[in-house]
Amino acid sequence: MKFLPLIWSGIWRKPGRTILIFLQVGVAFALFGVLQGLKTGVQHAVDAARADLLIVHSRLSLIMEGLPISLLGPIRSVPGVGVAIPVELFVCHYQKPEQGVLSVAVTSDKDWTTAFTFAIAPRDLDAFAKSRTAALVLEATAKKYGWKIGDRIPLICRTVQKNGSPNWTFEVVGTFTDSDFGGGGDKIIMSLPYYDEARATGRGTVNHINVSVTDPNHAVPVADAIDRLSANSSHETKTESIRELAQQQVQQIGDFDFLIRAVVSAVLAALLFAIAT
Repeated sequence: MKFLPLIWSGIWRKPGRTILIFLQVGVAFALFGVLQGLKTGVQHAVDAARADLLIVHSRLSLIMEGLPISLLGPIRSVPGVGVAIPVELFVCHYQKPEQGVLSVAVTSDKDWTTAFTFAIAPRDLDAFAKSRTAALVLEATAKKYGWKIGDRIPLICRTVQKNGSPNWTFEVVGTFTDSDFGGGGDKIIMSLPYYDEARATGRGTVNHINVSVTDPNHAVPVADAIDRLSANSSHETKTESIRELAQQQVQQIGDFDFLIRAVVSAVLAALLFAIAT
């Protein structure tokens, strides 16, 4: 205890350097806390992604290469498949090119929502099934543009109709929310039969097929069985769960453990250098 005053006076012999050292220590702990919290939050989001929801897409690309809708029947016959729904994605914009809206074309078959991460009110589902030009709008998108049930919304899309027009008009019949990891952005859901009949090119194909399995524990063998259906064909598939896809998105961002170690090591090295000088 008798050396504490000596130590204390030594620490404050150079006040400027001492303050900088304390600031560096504080920054090190703050960075570590922020990065660790970010890593934990992302991991929780990945773990929350459904393991029982499979995406069947082309082995060549997730969305750039189409699949024939004729695959739907064989996929539905695979043991363990609950619901299989074809999905076509196409990009549109509302009024201005920078106001992009992703259109998700689906078939409104029985229990089709079990193959998605959407939450939709029963009355809105009924209205959607009754009209070919109906659209369900993401709640955030409807609020952003002030769209209400009954509104007819004009969209300009990259996919043109058979008459050569890029203009598509849909009637808002309800809203939905989406719990998908990274599922942000403006979007609407519309009828695939209507879209497929009206578009000029690509008829009879879809970007991917959503599949819900009856038992999440059997998702991997079900995925393997689906991929065997088109093995050695011109449209080979790759089937992955949305949890796997979410994990791939995280890996594209980078290795969080390495990032945390690198940042903390750099701060500690700077701290040691400051103490040594």
